[in-house]
Amino acid sequence: MKKLILLCLTVLTFGLSTNTALAEDTLTLDWIDLIPENERNQFDSYGMPAVDHTGDVMQQSKVGSVRPELNGSKVKIPGFVIPLEGDENMVTEFLLVPYFGACIHVPPPPPNQIIYVHFPEGAPVQQLWDVIYVVGTLKTETVSHELAETAYVIQGTEILEYDDM
Repeated sequence: MKKLILLCLTVLTFGLSTNTALAEDTLTLDWIDLIPENERNQFDSYGMPAVDHTGDVMQQSKVGSVRPELNGSKVKIPGFVIPLEGDENMVTEFLLVPYFGACIHVPPPPPNQIIYVHFPEGAPVQQLWDVIYVVGTLKTETVSHELAETAYVIQGTEILEYDDM
């Protein structure tokens, strides 16, 4: 009986340490983290570059570059969803943006403040109206879409409820 209890405790401990190790391998990012440090002074607190509103047509600013050292990292980042592919129940591809209404109200954020998300298993639509966390592998890859150009792509593995703790 003691051996059985010891075996169970060992398995539980190994399982917990494996889950902890997996969690520690995931970088929790804020949107400012996607901007190289030497360029952050070009953006306001919403991740938007200074905008000139005097023109007739406001286009997406291409200011800012990516952080190549994040390429291939497993990340967790909060954001709002703009559905692109899926049906009335599930979304399989979407844009993740830092604030509500981005890309729908002009102008969209710069490419390094929009993430194109592939989520093959599909995310339930009802989870996508509020801010969520997306977990997955981040790539520094440009995607051009009619709504905006993105500078990052995430191969999504998990959608989590947002907590601001």
